Amino acid sequence: MTGVRPSPVFLAVVAVAAAGGALAWMSDANSVWAGVGVFVLVVAGWIVTLCLHEFAHAYLAWKAGDTEVEIRGYLTLNPVKYSHPVLSILLPILFIAVGGIGLPGGAVYVQADQFKPTTARFISLAGPLMNALAAVVLLWSIFLLGLDSPHVAFWTGIAFLGFLQITALLLNLLPIPGLDGYGVLEPSLSPQTRAKIEPYRALGLLFVMALLFVPQLNSIFFSIVFWIYGLTGADPLWAQIGGQLTRFWVR
Repeated sequence: MTGVRPSPVFLAVVAVAAAGGALAWMSDANSVWAGVGVFVLVVAGWIVTLCLHEFAHAYLAWKAGDTEVEIRGYLTLNPVKYSHPVLSILLPILFIAVGGIGLPGGAVYVQADQFKPTTARFISLAGPLMNALAAVVLLWSIFLLGLDSPHVAFWTGIAFLGFLQITALLLNLLPIPGLDGYGVLEPSLSPQTRAKIEPYRALGLLFVMALLFVPQLNSIFFSIVFWIYGLTGADPLWAQIGGQLTRFWVR
């Protein structure tokens, strides 16, 4: 596919996720090695899905005529091209490790003003839709292959990674500057309103993080996440076990 060139960095992250999955597959669920394997699988797998999320934005923008996304390297799936090392990688990994939340991570700069409003909205929705697709693939794979498998650590890790996709889906759809939900809303705003909001775009992720520390909002958020998770038919206990294995150092 012309223009799309998966980078060695992306392929290396995929290989790390596969190695973590292999370790979890081979390890007893009660062992420390199972936890290490699940941690690597989930964290590296999360970075892979972050790349796919941002690639979805970039690919649709490219197909709609934004040639700069290719020049900027957004079609390479390279996480370095999408991210700030702290806000986009370290903080989301920290939240996964301590809170079980898949924070929105990377960012693709798209020339939204050159598109029709409907196209711009669809480009903004492409990333969350990729998270939704990843959640379906991960959780349905458990039904197809994992229910009777003795490799409990691996499949609970997959369940937790699917759970994280749902958290990312919901957070990204919030109509807060810097998130995809705002990107859907933005074409409906006047140029004056957008200009006033623009300086606060970079603070959107920090605002979301602050909201998640409010106990009532945190409870409501996870109630919705588990409700959506339950719609897939997946057992919530699997995601909980996967989360516990991911935090293997507190067992």
